[in-house]
Amino acid sequence: MLKHRGFPGRYPGTDFQFTIRRANPKGITPLTRRERYADRRKLDRQVDEAFMAALWEYFGEEPFERGNLDAGRLSWLFGREVVPAEEPFDPASYEAMLKIDIDRAQASFPEVFAEGSAWDWDE
Repeated sequence: MLKHRGFPGRYPGTDFQFTIRRANPKGITPLTRRERYADRRKLDRQVDEAFMAALWEYFGEEPFERGNLDAGRLSWLFGREVVPAEEPFDPASYEAMLKIDIDRAQASFPEVFAEGSAWDWDE
């Protein structure tokens, strides 16, 4: 499993994790599309935005390997802002290649892509 060195491990001040430390010995958690309902808590929406900002800052427009990125956190964006970058796609592989769908990501998280925006990871 590829470890993305320098990628934020979690949302500051919370237990919302962005990465995992080691591979799951019970099996890889597959990526699935999770529905984001309009009544989600404000903190949940902030964490999604921060994770999208981290993906954008770390990977940009380039395809990236899933590696140690948390499946639960990725699943909130998967199928919308984050899409498979290869066919066939194995949702239960740490080597699966993903990419940011920039148009959808900009529509969902305009603040992340605003001119001059940068996330403050020391909050």
